[in-house]
Amino acid sequence: MAAITMDPSLSRQVGKDSHQHGAVVEEIHGLIRVYKDGHVERPQIVPCVTSLLPSDLGVTCGDIVIHKLTNIWARFYVPAVRCHGKLPLLVYFHGGGFCVGSAAWSCYHDFLARLAAKAGCLIMSVNYRLAPENPLPAAYEDGFKAFLWLKQEAVSGASEWWSRACNFSSIFLAGDSAGGNIAHHLSLRLGSNRASEATALKPLVFKGTILIQPFFGGEARTHSEKQMVSPSVLSLTASDTYWRLSLPYGANRDHPWCNPMSKGSIKLLELRLLPTMVCISEMDILRDRNLEFCSALASAGKRVEHVVYKGVGHAFQILNKSPLAQTRTLEMLSHISSFITRWPLDPPTHHDCR
Repeated sequence: MAAITMDPSLSRQVGKDSHQHGAVVEEIHGLIRVYKDGHVERPQIVPCVTSLLPSDLGVTCGDIVIHKLTNIWARFYVPAVRCHGKLPLLVYFHGGGFCVGSAAWSCYHDFLARLAAKAGCLIMSVNYRLAPENPLPAAYEDGFKAFLWLKQEAVSGASEWWSRACNFSSIFLAGDSAGGNIAHHLSLRLGSNRASEATALKPLVFKGTILIQPFFGGEARTHSEKQMVSPSVLSLTASDTYWRLSLPYGANRDHPWCNPMSKGSIKLLELRLLPTMVCISEMDILRDRNLEFCSALASAGKRVEHVVYKGVGHAFQILNKSPLAQTRTLEMLSHISSFITRWPLDPPTHHDCR
């Protein structure tokens, strides 16, 4: 197992000698700054942490390199208690507008450790390449490389500290914000009519998709994008900047990777999509897009359920420590745990958490 180390000097280097790179051409304050010559700075606004966890949580954690050439790695979370044999696997993709974020961010480390303990599932948190250095579809390709690596682990029968606990026949895709977008597009790829894709991943069996505030967009503004005035982690200006940095050159926000309901997107009726759960925040600019996405899935006859978390905004489950956000986070953990345990045995449901 290859260890992942974090360089604390990186945050001190941000801003140093930046004048040599020319004018700033794109910026999201405190998160990313892109210069004319292509140089990118990312202030370490959220600390990166090692895989250590409190012993009383009952979760073992470790980092593994899964693709050396592109330096894709993953952080695994394995709960100690296994009452019914091997555990389902949740493959998780972090958020950050495709441009920032890490599987080592402290907020994800805490959230996913709690989720592993609550849901009784093994979690593989994938650290994928970021835009603008690696624009889309790099993140999608990294996600599929993670699947191919999992396939090799399943076929080889290797008895690693994490794989001994893993049920490779019960895999769920998940992610928040940009990570939710990645999980959705990987689900589209798995549900396409290309038999080669399904064959390439045997014996892996995928059971469902969990999208937390999935990051979608479009040229036409929704009501929540235009009217949302409550302070939130994701503003409309930041959203537009993320899309400019991550989409292919010359593409607009109606590109299928941004807008899953645009004219150029894959027709949902033609796909065999996994059962899907969508977690939506009431005070999020993405609220209406997420609701429209759920309606489109349902209209296409796909199995979908959604939950609306009242009074909270984008990424509340990882970045908001208010009492209300903490209550909503506990509710989210319970809903995800329930989905992993029961789907597709139960019919779709829709909840408003008040």
